Amino acid sequence: MFSILAAATTAAPKAAPAKAAATNPLDDLQRYWDLSVAWVNSHWLQIGIAIGAGLLIYFVLSMVRSFALKHAQSAEGEMTLTHIAGRVIHKTKSSVLAIIAIRMVAGYAQPPAVIMQMIQFVFTVAVVLQVAIWAREIVLGLIQRRAAEGNNETLSNAMGIIRLLISIALFAIAAIVILDNMGVNVTGLIAGLGIGGIAIGLAAQGIFSDLFASLSIIFDRPFRVGETIKYDTSTATVERIGLKSTRLRSLNGELLVISNTNLLSKEITNFAHLHRRRITFKIGVIYQTTPEMLRDLPALLEEQVVAGGQEFIRSSFLTFGPSSLDFELLFDVFSDEFDEVAAARTDIAIRLFDAMTRAGYSFAYPTQTSFTAAPDGTMIMPYPESPKPRAAAAKAAKPG
Repeated sequence: MFSILAAATTAAPKAAPAKAAATNPLDDLQRYWDLSVAWVNSHWLQIGIAIGAGLLIYFVLSMVRSFALKHAQSAEGEMTLTHIAGRVIHKTKSSVLAIIAIRMVAGYAQPPAVIMQMIQFVFTVAVVLQVAIWAREIVLGLIQRRAAEGNNETLSNAMGIIRLLISIALFAIAAIVILDNMGVNVTGLIAGLGIGGIAIGLAAQGIFSDLFASLSIIFDRPFRVGETIKYDTSTATVERIGLKSTRLRSLNGELLVISNTNLLSKEITNFAHLHRRRITFKIGVIYQTTPEMLRDLPALLEEQVVAGGQEFIRSSFLTFGPSSLDFELLFDVFSDEFDEVAAARTDIAIRLFDAMTRAGYSFAYPTQTSFTAAPDGTMIMPYPESPKPRAAAAKAAKPG
């Protein structure tokens, strides 16, 4: 038993140094230092050439960046594609250019595997983050360009939250790419982010729904501020497009506040882009109108439309109405202003009424004639012609 304890005590000091040596960071650093010194001593010429080539590459990349930035900033106009390119170039970091240059010449110097892995890791992180910064500037630049084109106050006010959402999304993707290149299993992380995003989306779906509807209105531009639209059964002028709701001023003066989601869920008629407006008149004349007058009516209608300075489309018989013979008249008014269209419609209507009245046409209006009969079917009202006048007339006709 004493011999076993003695063997254990003598064996323990021998095993301890080996374990400490394996986990001692100072020893690891010493080993890396020795490897680096040996590498420098054996490859000093290649290292020198690589450093020179790296400095040259860095200088060339810096010159290209400066030239492109100067050219982009000299372009006329704000928020053009050239201006956006200049913003993207301006966000290119000098440290990223240096890391790219180092990575390009590292293979020629034949560094140890540990140093090469470190260079590759730093290169991956720098490039992924730089690409995320470029992507953010491109997206934000295009959004701001869209806002500048339409002088959109809503989009300008929303740029803060849009910048935050875009930055979170892009840098989250960049972090996942970096972790994946480090060998980390990102499947669980992606699943967790997906579940978290779904939970946040469900919790704030109303807010996000109206926000994305607002962005849809801003980018797709079904209407703009100041334009008159017909929404559902209301006709109104757009006063303001907000992040959650849109304010409309109806023709009667009421202020309509409608959520963006509900606004886009209904059919919208925009009256602002009508270069011509088609006017339709339904004209009814009485059944006592002669066939000759009915044949002449389409030409009379066309003559009055042309005399009023509008474009005649067609005029034709429409149908036999309950109380009238119905004709249809169609003509176009070339104007974007609703007031001008209303004035032209009034002018043509008065011309038609005047011309048809002078030509002897009578406008029909709803009429009814009642016929009353006895139980045996004999007509009572209107009264049948009396036989007495007939007999008196016959006697008067006989010679005396």
